[in-house]
Parts: sequence; C-alpha cells; structure tokens
Amino acid sequence: MATTASVSAHITANTTISPAISAYEIFLNDQGRSPYTVKAFLSDLRLMASYFPPDRTLGALTTNDLNDYFEWMQNERGVPCSPKTLARRITTTKSFFRWLNKNGVLLLDPAEKVVQRSVMSPLPTILTDDEVQSVMLAADRYRRKSKPDARPYVLLYLLLSTGIKKSECLGIHLNHIDLAAPDGPILFVKYASPVNRYKERKLSLPDDWVPVYEEYVAQYSPVDRLFPWSPRRLEYLLEDIGNDAGLEKHLSFDMCRWTYAIGEYQRGVEGDKIRQSLGVSKIQWRELSMKLKQLAGNS
Repeated sequence: MATTASVSAHITANTTISPAISAYEIFLNDQGRSPYTVKAFLSDLRLMASYFPPDRTLGALTTNDLNDYFEWMQNERGVPCSPKTLARRITTTKSFFRWLNKNGVLLLDPAEKVVQRSVMSPLPTILTDDEVQSVMLAADRYRRKSKPDARPYVLLYLLLSTGIKKSECLGIHLNHIDLAAPDGPILFVKYASPVNRYKERKLSLPDDWVPVYEEYVAQYSPVDRLFPWSPRRLEYLLEDIGNDAGLEKHLSFDMCRWTYAIGEYQRGVEGDKIRQSLGVSKIQWRELSMKLKQLAGNS
C-alpha cells in the first residue's frame, strides 16, 4: 500500500491542481474509502479545478480565491447548488488542502479560513411507543402462521434494540454474535476497512431476542452471514411488517435506528454512550444530538 508521503512526494507548490487531484485519488483509495465517497470527492475537486486557469499552481491559490470560487458556485454559476451540496463541497475542498498542508506540499493551508457552512438536514421520522408495539406484534404474527417465519421478528427486534445501520446489519456474520458472553448476549459490529475501525463496537442484545434467533437459525440454516439476502429484500421485509401493522409511515432501517436513539435519549442514557452505541464520530454527534433534542421536545 502506498503511504501518504509517497503519494504526495511528486507534488509541490508549483504543481497545478489536476495532478494533485490525481494524487489525492490514489491516497483516498489506499485509505479504503468507499467508491462512492471517492467519486463524490473527485467530482467536487474537478469542479474546483475547472474554475481556475489550467496553469494556476497550488501555491498560488489563496483563501480569497477559494471564497470567490464558492461565491461563483452558489450565485453565479447558473446551476442550482443546494445548501447541503455547497456544505459538502466546502468540506471536500478543506480535506484536500489539509492533506496537501499536512504532507508539506503547502506551507499554508488556503482553505483553513474558508467558512464551513453546515446544513441541518430535516428531522427523521420515528416510531411512537404505540407504533413500536404494533410493528413488533405484526412481526411476531409471522412466527404463529401455519408455516412459521421468525425472520421478520429477528430483524426488526435486532434493529430496534441496537440501532445498527443497514450496511452493518448486512455485514453481520454468525460469529459476530456471542450468546454465551458473561454479561449476556452481545453483537460485535465489525468493519472490513481500517478507515472505519472507530465504528466497531460491542452491543448488548436483549435476552428475549435469543430464542427467536434460535428459531430463525433452525428455519433458515444460515451458514455465514446472518441475513444472506440483498439490501432490497430486507427493505421489503420491513415494509411488509409496517403494512401488516397498519402503519402509515414507511418502516425502514433508518427509522428503526432513530427510534432506538430517541429511546436511549429519553431514558437518560449519557450522550457519549449513545454516540458510541451508534458508532458515530464526535463531529457527527453534534448534529445528531441536536436532532434528538428536537425530537424529544416534539414528542
């Protein structure tokens, strides 16, 4: 794997923007960033490069230049740029120049004093206590049918009691579940990429989830992954549960995650413990905690 230093070694303050973006692409890929993240970063940076003259060097860029660029993007380009997109492009630009500065390509970071414009996305939709009861009963009814099916209950109860994301749920392997742990059953949330190491965590599982999990294993005989289906198939499963419960909302992974989080918040669990349970960074927690406070006030 190429090191940060080796990737940026041939880049200097006299290098133009485009070659530096190519070097940054190599760095991002070597860091194990997802293809979607890399694609978004490169798109943002190439737009920036297109604004400046092709012969403009990295060392010739100033904070005023970057502020002029963002003003152009927002008000003069003629292409709509939402506040959320603008905030993301500023973040991308800051990350790029921070990388150049950290590795000695630039002595001063021209993006450091560019003002970040944070955007609060809309409040998420959560389940009320009554709705949680309704969807749990609907999922449980699948277990009582002539052909019993524990899968809906196992999935739903797991999501509502751990708050894991869809990708994390799909990444669960059978050996990530320890039913014999001294303090009760636990789930290990693991990531393949070292970049996401901070998201790995150990979560407690409800004792009464275990017998249904054992029913599910007996019915489906999973070999490796806990849920060996496509993301869409599991999304349909949640939708079916919501429909069977007469839910007017669209039951989803995200709704279950936020319902778990607001439940922990309202029970008075310490904020940092909720953050760690959700596997989010301290920066992400700022917006998330603000939303939980708003949701608690609205309920």
